[in-house]
Amino acid sequence: MVPVFPIGKNPLQSLISGVSRPDKSPIRHLTDTPPTGDTFTTPTKAQLQALQAVSLGDDVYNESHTTIAFEKRMAELFGKEAGIFVVSGTMGNQLSIRVLLAQPPHAVLCDHRGHLINYEAGGLGLMTQAMTQSVIPSNGKYLILEDIKKVAVISDDIHACPTKVISLENTLGGVVMPLEEVQRVGKWARENGMHMHLDGARIWNAVSNYETMEEQLEKMKAYAKEFDTLTACFSKGIGAPVGSIIVSSQSIINRVRHFRKAIGGGIRQAGVLTVMANAAIEEVFLAGKLRETHEKARRIAEFWVKECGGKLEHEVETNMVWLDLNHAHIGDKEFEEEAFKDGIKVLGWGRIVVHWQISDNAVKRLLKVLSGLKKRADMRIAAGEHGNGGIESGYGR
Repeated sequence: MVPVFPIGKNPLQSLISGVSRPDKSPIRHLTDTPPTGDTFTTPTKAQLQALQAVSLGDDVYNESHTTIAFEKRMAELFGKEAGIFVVSGTMGNQLSIRVLLAQPPHAVLCDHRGHLINYEAGGLGLMTQAMTQSVIPSNGKYLILEDIKKVAVISDDIHACPTKVISLENTLGGVVMPLEEVQRVGKWARENGMHMHLDGARIWNAVSNYETMEEQLEKMKAYAKEFDTLTACFSKGIGAPVGSIIVSSQSIINRVRHFRKAIGGGIRQAGVLTVMANAAIEEVFLAGKLRETHEKARRIAEFWVKECGGKLEHEVETNMVWLDLNHAHIGDKEFEEEAFKDGIKVLGWGRIVVHWQISDNAVKRLLKVLSGLKKRADMRIAAGEHGNGGIESGYGR
């Protein structure tokens, strides 16, 4: 029999009872250095309470009933045959691409800003020996089929490396890649014998602007249908402490399970992680709280443009705001230090990522900081002091 903590006898109970509600927790972060910023959520009482009835079976031996049920639920949520829990989105991406590729020569095509090629420690080359083909979106927002066709190699020319996987990311920089464009790319990829992978770390945000949960779930499945493998993260906007899911066909997931074990990714009592991820899905995504983060992001952006006269690097579509600090003559360090004085920790260069535990009060404090910074910058310009407070901006990395 798989051991389960009896209700009321969980040694974590004293910890659970001491957890304050998220809306009353101190807000320490509004942004972070790349690639994340919405990872600064903390476990909620609901997540910790879920631990009281968790299966403590060994997941490596398929004895974690909690994990098995959760993986099945996530697969159904995306309309796929099977799913597998992994400890991070990076692991999910690397395992997915590894399973989709056979042997060199082969190449993986992706957006030049993508997490896969910029923030995963060169894992793609290490795991797969694949060449990367990076593409710059012509619209400055997301890849379109025409961009991909210019770079992808589908010929038999022995001088070139054939494209075998197209890896997309949604959202990327807070921008949603429209379903219609994903479908165009997917159709062309299949016609040319290529696999499709989605880094869907923030796929939850990509669908959360739809009005009803029924529409959101419908779009999730429609997106997933276009990909052989899809990863989705639980520790960003969803707010769980650890983990991501890979969803795919049963045969692909069986192979992923093998490779996960090979790189040390097998987890014994995985239920303590998957039960919290499940609670986070219920409490945040299915409760519609991500839409609230989008509204707060738009509020910040609107204030910056209309009240401060500032500019944005990108239009706000989800939970990310990109302030153009260079245009405002505000330095990264200046932004960081002034925000910190008001109890808000940001790490410069103008990217603000809103997560669901950020309160209205924290947003108000941030708006006050932005207003003060812009006024001081304008005064410097009026006095003939050009530049950004003597500190160079780091945007453009």
